[in-house]
Amino acid sequence: MAHARMQLGAGIGFALAAGLAWGLVFVAPVLLPDYSPAMLTFGRYLAFGLIALPLAWRDRRALAQLSRADWIAALKLAAVGNVLYYLALSAAIQSAGVPLPTVIIGTLPVVIAVSANLSRKEIGWRRLLLPLLLIGAGVAFVNHAELERLNRVGLGAADLTAGLLLALAALACWTWYPMRNAAWVQANPKVGSGTWATAQGIATLPLAATGMALYLGLSGALLSDAPLGPRPEAYLGLMLAIGLLASWLGTLCWNRASALLPTSLAGQLIVFETLAALAYGFMHRGVMPEPTAWVGIALLLAGVLAGSRAFAAAR
Repeated sequence: MAHARMQLGAGIGFALAAGLAWGLVFVAPVLLPDYSPAMLTFGRYLAFGLIALPLAWRDRRALAQLSRADWIAALKLAAVGNVLYYLALSAAIQSAGVPLPTVIIGTLPVVIAVSANLSRKEIGWRRLLLPLLLIGAGVAFVNHAELERLNRVGLGAADLTAGLLLALAALACWTWYPMRNAAWVQANPKVGSGTWATAQGIATLPLAATGMALYLGLSGALLSDAPLGPRPEAYLGLMLAIGLLASWLGTLCWNRASALLPTSLAGQLIVFETLAALAYGFMHRGVMPEPTAWVGIALLLAGVLAGSRAFAAAR
């Protein structure tokens, strides 16, 4: 029992660290508003892949043990969970604005937990009901301002439909990713979390490099005087920071959490990314959260606590 509780606590700690790292991604568009979503997406994952190269040399013996099937799995995870997810999300924001995609992606903790429990039946639904209700209510309160803003924005039917479909595609990508990643990690306990994070970075590199080359070529930026945009130093610095912290370190921590926790519980802990993004956003704007946001934050934390207790009791 004591070992199970320690494992549960360590898994929650790693999920928290991953959320804190991933929350940085939501600050990038604010810090670099004059860069397109494609530049931010491909820049982040190109940096992830380049950072993974020296790490791969250090970890070359462990990586050499991975089979062809393992590398194919890493490539699939990189394509769906990294590139396709952020491209779909960025395109959704461009089409329908920030509120609608934010509200849809905010349902990830509930969607992942339900999907994982449907496929694996890791815990009884009665035990899972209270945490999911608390997290769902917390997401609704946190996104209250976004929902109100959506009502005020006059969008055309075509833009709204396109944004909705793209946001749902992003939701599907990141529902699939943690479930498949957790299945691989739990089936390969001898592979270190850092090794698997580096493998995904190596798999992401050719995808990001190809995407960046195509974007720069098709947009004409490759032949311009400033192919890396108006602020190349700030862009390169932020992409490298996010590539290291949000991509490699965040993936490492999430791999470890996925190995230690049931997928249904790990899915709920995506709320840490939401909370981190909220905190960073409020700090950047220099304002305090609204009362509804505070209520939402309290409900999200209560949901995490209830979910942890439910899984501890089930074990």
